[in-house]
Amino acid sequence: QLQLVESGGGLAQPGGSLSLSCTSSGFTLDEYAVIWFRQSPGKEREGVSCSSIRPGSRFYGDSVTGRFITSRDNAKNTVQLQMNDLKPEDTAIYYCAALKTDFYCSDYLLKSSGPFDVWGQGTQVTVSS
Repeated sequence: QLQLVESGGGLAQPGGSLSLSCTSSGFTLDEYAVIWFRQSPGKEREGVSCSSIRPGSRFYGDSVTGRFITSRDNAKNTVQLQMNDLKPEDTAIYYCAALKTDFYCSDYLLKSSGPFDVWGQGTQVTVSS
């Protein structure tokens, strides 16, 4: 069974940091782009970051550029999302999704509605003082 499991969510203060992980089970990530999405109540799903299998190919949404960094460790089948300088508007459920492709990351992938091959179950991030 192909699965993605997110971890690392929780509560952070404004200006603080959190690190999320997305780990695959049943398959390896070395053939998959991994996109982080987030969704909060009443808002549309938003693409946050993209990590391609192409070395160094990363892409970020406008609202997180300069604050969030995504990285991957194919040996551990994990993609991380380091979130810095967190703001209350970053509060959302964060999901990772995997797509079997060798595309370079771009706005196209970040805004794609899918279909994606595998989705994680999501992890809650709350930014509040």
